Amino acid sequence: MKLAGKLARALGIGAVGAMSSGTVLLAQEAPISSIDWLSDSLATPVVAVAPRDEPPVANSASIETVTVTPLGAPSPDGIGLIGRREAGFPGNLWGSSELDRLRRLIADLPVEPIPAQQDLIRLLLLTELDPPIGAGPEGLLFQARIDALLARGAVDEAAEMLGRTGSKAPAIFQRSFDVALLQGHEDAGCRQLRATPGISPSYATRIFCLARTGEWQTAALTLDTAKALGHLDAEEDALLARFLDPELADGAAPLPAFKRPSPLVYRMLEAIGEPVPTAQLPLAFAHADLRNTAGWRARIGAAERLARVGSLPPEQLLEIWSERQPAASGGVWDRVALMQGLNAALEQANAAAVARLLPDAWAQAQSTHLEVPFAALFGQRLQTQDLSGGAADLAYRIGLLTEGYEALALAREAPTDDMNAFLTALARGLPEDAPAPNALAEAIAEGFASPALPRNLASPVADGRIGEAILLAMEALESGAEGDLDDVTTAVAFLRRLNLEDVARRYALQLMLLDGRG
Repeated sequence: MKLAGKLARALGIGAVGAMSSGTVLLAQEAPISSIDWLSDSLATPVVAVAPRDEPPVANSASIETVTVTPLGAPSPDGIGLIGRREAGFPGNLWGSSELDRLRRLIADLPVEPIPAQQDLIRLLLLTELDPPIGAGPEGLLFQARIDALLARGAVDEAAEMLGRTGSKAPAIFQRSFDVALLQGHEDAGCRQLRATPGISPSYATRIFCLARTGEWQTAALTLDTAKALGHLDAEEDALLARFLDPELADGAAPLPAFKRPSPLVYRMLEAIGEPVPTAQLPLAFAHADLRNTAGWRARIGAAERLARVGSLPPEQLLEIWSERQPAASGGVWDRVALMQGLNAALEQANAAAVARLLPDAWAQAQSTHLEVPFAALFGQRLQTQDLSGGAADLAYRIGLLTEGYEALALAREAPTDDMNAFLTALARGLPEDAPAPNALAEAIAEGFASPALPRNLASPVADGRIGEAILLAMEALESGAEGDLDDVTTAVAFLRRLNLEDVARRYALQLMLLDGRG
């Protein structure tokens, strides 16, 4: 789990407090999810159990399927890829927070926030922590964390998390099956289905897996049975029929567009030659276009979407940008040509070429919100070039968006202008040492002066519900990035109050450097 470990080290998080213990959840709660495109891979969905003070009401005379889990079974809610010590969190980060409240707060997390906030979200989702009060073997908080990872396109991390559970809970299997499809591991997903006792696949899933294993006649018979029993709607029937018999599509009109295809539907549409462009789909689907079978332009688009939210290492983005020479100009091809040219100039230590290419390459990064991946790729290398004037100034500011921002600022000679003086002081953690050049800088400096926190954040911190407080602070972090100066002050003060100093500085530097005011 190299990516997760690097994330924890980059955030440089310190200890943030002490918490308390948990109890046992007795009933399955209603699903809360930040995604709405999971495959209907199971015959019987996970159903909510009515609260005990409500009388049981039957909706039909059919027999309900009940999933039984033994009391005392371990909860997957504590599973993670980053150790608590490495992350800098105490194990009992959730404290006495209510499970349902944590799930809702995780489901409401912004998908594409400012990068420093995104890194904090990922660390929270990936760290191994004590399960919260109410955690049970069905792993409700674990499910919410997996859904939040998938919403950000973090498919590989979700797959590794799911692989560590050993859980047979239907809702967890459902996510494991979809992640296998998203990764292009359909056969592995189908083998897992066969090997998981107590799981009853839906007709569509059963037909798909039978076909994948070459059992075409059985798959066709299953399709006929499902149609006879009325278990398929017209769209499913048409798709499955073409999936089993591609000749049906010869000369036929394309199937009607699926508004929100699941991974299962996406793979079947791909198999019959009617793929859905991933640019129209949630981020998790972009991984399909990273395969070598996809066209170069599609690979570039997918890589940029995923790198923008931190779900693709910058080095892999550069590899895809560098696969070949652009055969056209304009749009994405101009961007690729500039990135290739800047990379070559840096490798050759050609300062004149670097100075010439850097402004346009940076403008391309800004236009696609790839400033932080750009800085990760080029920021430190730019500091080794003999640049002057505007190119040197731009290189310095790009360097402040890297993990080495503090060392760069400490080595900086006294800046001659107010903006660079403030940025340098901020990177050193002492914004009060320089005059604030604008209102945003004033709000940041005020946050470093540690004003009182609003009650909605101060109360959970005082009660030891630190994880909940971090989740609640996400709204202030996001609205601060959108220009609310009061929330900028609140967000910076909150992060520093919890000893999240590195996050606070990077968040503030990104506000100054990514919003065009710097």
